[in-house]
Amino acid sequence: MTFRHFQIFIAVCDTMNMTAAARKLYMSQSAVSQAVGEMERHYDVRLFERLSKKLYLTQAGEQLIGYARHIIRVNLDAEQNMRDLSENEVVRIGASVTIGTCVLPGLTSEIMRTYPQLTLKVEIGNTEQVKKLLFQDKLDIGLVEGDVDSEDLINSPFMRDTLVLICAKSHPFAMRSSINSREMEQENFILREVGSGTRKIFEDKMKEKQLHWNCTWTCSNADSIKAAVAEGIGISVISKRYVTAEAEAGILCMVDIDDLVFERDFKVIYHKNKYLTHSMNCFINVCNHRLARSHTVG
Repeated sequence: MTFRHFQIFIAVCDTMNMTAAARKLYMSQSAVSQAVGEMERHYDVRLFERLSKKLYLTQAGEQLIGYARHIIRVNLDAEQNMRDLSENEVVRIGASVTIGTCVLPGLTSEIMRTYPQLTLKVEIGNTEQVKKLLFQDKLDIGLVEGDVDSEDLINSPFMRDTLVLICAKSHPFAMRSSINSREMEQENFILREVGSGTRKIFEDKMKEKQLHWNCTWTCSNADSIKAAVAEGIGISVISKRYVTAEAEAGILCMVDIDDLVFERDFKVIYHKNKYLTHSMNCFINVCNHRLARSHTVG
């Protein structure tokens, strides 16, 4: 199989349409179909099902697409590194929302001081979105707060984080020094979307304690959550880093829970087959130094 075969296969997978893939590659539709047929004969498997004039990836196709993307990216990496051995490269970083808002700006500033030749390109999304982009090789390194359950991803903690219960200053909880976790079952929660690391740790801890919760609002960013909570629409559990200023200003109240603690690690993740360039290792080193400093302080 040639690189061209893999490029054609990826284009068909991305569009799930032979004609659209042909337009994207400036090829004829028949040439695209022929290339896919050659791959199916070569591997002796069917890569696509053709049903009612639509394409569907088979199980074999789903396995091959991961290899194909990796092969193409490795080839591109080799081309880039052989043509330009300078350290002035762009590192593509993906960060989940809490990290991207509360941690990455300071981390980027530190990196710019320590490694001025390093350029970062940043994309913010939830944990699942960052993981997906890593598998598609659209990111080099991810910084996430959620669980990493794939054996294909290397992950290491670089910072500890605590989530806190927040409510409006007019809420009955605001007058209390602490509450029991069972009291939360009577409240309306405003939570992040499914796929968010913050949402997952909340749900996992609540299930662990066999607690029920009522989610009335779902928000894709923490600013919307803070605004809704401040208006008394519901309560939430969110990173302490995100609400310290509002708590000090009296806009929101952080409430202790006697029998429940929400804690997690922020993690650096990357694909196990990823070739780590000098610049990527520089970025990871700065993250590791953050972890070392937090242990010293602790």
